[in-house]
Amino acid sequence: MERLGTGIGWRPEIADAVEDMPGVDWVEVVAENVCPEHLPESLLRLRRRGVTVVPHGVSLGLGGADRPDEGRLTALAERAQALGSPLVSEHIAFVRAGGALTASPRLEAGHLLPVPRTRDALDVLCENVRIAQEALPVPLAVENIAALLAWPHEELTEGQFLYELADRTGVKLLIDVANLHTNHINRKEDPARALAELPLEALAYVHVAGGFERDGVWHDSHAHPVPRPVLDILADLASRVVPPGVLLERDENFPEPVELERELAAIGTAVESGCTAARRAADTAPAPDGGREAPGPDRRTAGTEPARQRLALAQTALLSALVAGTPAPEGFDRVRIGVQARSLAAKRADVVAKVAPELPVLLGEGYRAAFLAYAQKHPMAGGYRQDALEFAESLLLAGRPLDAGIRRELREWWLDRSGPAPRSRRPVARVARAAQRVLLRR
Repeated sequence: MERLGTGIGWRPEIADAVEDMPGVDWVEVVAENVCPEHLPESLLRLRRRGVTVVPHGVSLGLGGADRPDEGRLTALAERAQALGSPLVSEHIAFVRAGGALTASPRLEAGHLLPVPRTRDALDVLCENVRIAQEALPVPLAVENIAALLAWPHEELTEGQFLYELADRTGVKLLIDVANLHTNHINRKEDPARALAELPLEALAYVHVAGGFERDGVWHDSHAHPVPRPVLDILADLASRVVPPGVLLERDENFPEPVELERELAAIGTAVESGCTAARRAADTAPAPDGGREAPGPDRRTAGTEPARQRLALAQTALLSALVAGTPAPEGFDRVRIGVQARSLAAKRADVVAKVAPELPVLLGEGYRAAFLAYAQKHPMAGGYRQDALEFAESLLLAGRPLDAGIRRELREWWLDRSGPAPRSRRPVARVARAAQRVLLRR
């Protein structure tokens, strides 16, 4: 695997700082946030300096019951080619459910949700990964995710699940040590055991990030400093294998560049600490005994349609409980379902405010309450931009008591964005629209 070195997640808010930051060998960019035909100048400058750029997808939903969408795969491939990337990465997660397999409305989570560690889910994931590998021009690495809740009746540990996935598909692994810490707090899973069971020879690179704990639940926020337990897990990983690359993720609440540099230095120290421990133990460690549990039967030639159907029903029931207020499926922790549901609604409100910043400006302090009330009755069925349009439309249609000026501006905003192209601002077009409104009123 190509040596990547030390990296940081490239975000527009810290683009200038990243360019000036010493010791950055590579960057990772959220694939859906860049356009191949109009790459940010900052990324182009980094590429010209020889800095590797890796696109990191968040919307494929490789762990979902449906086969990967061809359009999304094509988009990811285009970004890899435009950036000259040596690999791309995605998540072991599902992000949508419903649709044809369940004869129910399509639901979008707007978030990465955990896949059940079952044979059904593994069979489907393996086939989805192979489809993605065939469509992409470079190797694919897949990431373990953080979870607030656990599926009942799981058949494999995280390490066993990832080991079989890599063994059956040859896919590379992106191990997020912050997510191992999250699952340790939220799901009582031992990160050391997970590392011991992983096929570390398949490691592509490592993610490191911060979060916070509230009421016994760890939230993988990517908006807080990296805590010591996460660095300790990184050191443990580095004592087992020298990671080809390590990357710091930060998505919000960006600190001063000097603080990011200190976090990168702490990450480097943790890796070196682990490598030193490995060297010291090399002479005294017993020979490996091949103690890993053997993989289960390889069912790669079996049809996955029955497994897809069962997985679709299970994932739809869970997502419906999270975003549509239906009862929690049997076996799930109802308290955790509530925590995850509130977290999804809050994230949805925050992201809509970012993709449509005019809405919180127009609605002022009432934006958040209005959006959360809307979200309770309207599960997301498309992307966040579509969500913003449907939220604005609901306000206009519901006769919500809005100031006349706000209602007029909101209507203009919605009309400008709901058609196939923005409305013309030329005076003649504006006069024609005004005349049409007068005629319609008559």
